Parts: sequence; C-alpha cells; structure tokens
Amino acid sequence: MKTFINRFATPLTTGLFAVSTVSGVALFFHWQSGLFHSMHEWLSMLLLAPFVLHVWKNWNGILGYIRRKTLWVPLVACLVVALPFAVMGLSGGPGGGNPAFRAVALMTQAPLTDLAPMLQTTPEALLADLQARGYQAASIDATLSVVAADSGAPANEVLFAVLPAR
Repeated sequence: MKTFINRFATPLTTGLFAVSTVSGVALFFHWQSGLFHSMHEWLSMLLLAPFVLHVWKNWNGILGYIRRKTLWVPLVACLVVALPFAVMGLSGGPGGGNPAFRAVALMTQAPLTDLAPMLQTTPEALLADLQARGYQAASIDATLSVVAADSGAPANEVLFAVLPAR
C-alpha cells in the first residue's frame, strides 16, 4: 500500500485536479455546460481519494506547516472567501441559489393560463394534458402547485411531465 501511495498519490491528485480545473473553467464561462457538468461533479468527488492519499503521504510536511503556524492563514483565508458564496446560496439572495430551481418554483406557482404559452400550448390543452396524465386539475386558473397537492405529487414532477419534448 505504501508503494502505491508513494507512486500514485501526487500524480493522481495532479491529473484529477487538472481535469477539475478545465471543467470548472468551462462551467464558469458557460462553455458546453452539459458536457462538463457531470464530469466536474464526479471527477471532483473522485479527486478526494488521491487527495487523502497525498495528505497521508505528505503528513510530516503538513505537520511542519502546522508547527510553523503557516497553514492556518491560508485555511482561514479560503474559508473567508468561501463563506459569502455559501451565505448567498443558502439565503437565495441576489444571484443566490440555483436559477433552475428558482425557475421551477416560479413556474409551479403560475396559473395554467400564464404557464401554457411558456410550454408552447393553450391553457385548455394544458389542462386536458394534465387530466389525461391522471392529475387532479380542475380549471385553467389552477397552479401546478395546487394540481400537485390535489394529486399527491411533487409540483416539480407535474411540471416535468408537461414540459414539451425537444
């Protein structure tokens, strides 16, 4: 095991960090997000394993940073930089939260009369589609949240059911 760690911990960390960097930059600039999103998430998770091996391999060096008190300032700085993003994401404040989730929430709160044009249909056709799918939709003035509650289904599931295929 020690040979494996000494031979592969740093190269695997470096390689996966490079992939994470490229995919992260692509996501930041919204280049081919569909291509890079899963790659970034999964390979960043995979990066954790060689990172742990790298820390294990270099534990004595890390202890030296701790003894010289040179590790704490960078760690605190990283935390300070990350905190505003976490607070915005949790609060749903300006630019906070996933825009797709916010859009889904808005769409499920809209009456069918307002939602239908966004789904490239008429309110009557949307109502009929919901009813044909077994949802308890009473009128074109209902919202998908009401339809979902009456049907015992999550509102986002009802919305996804009636989204037009592309």
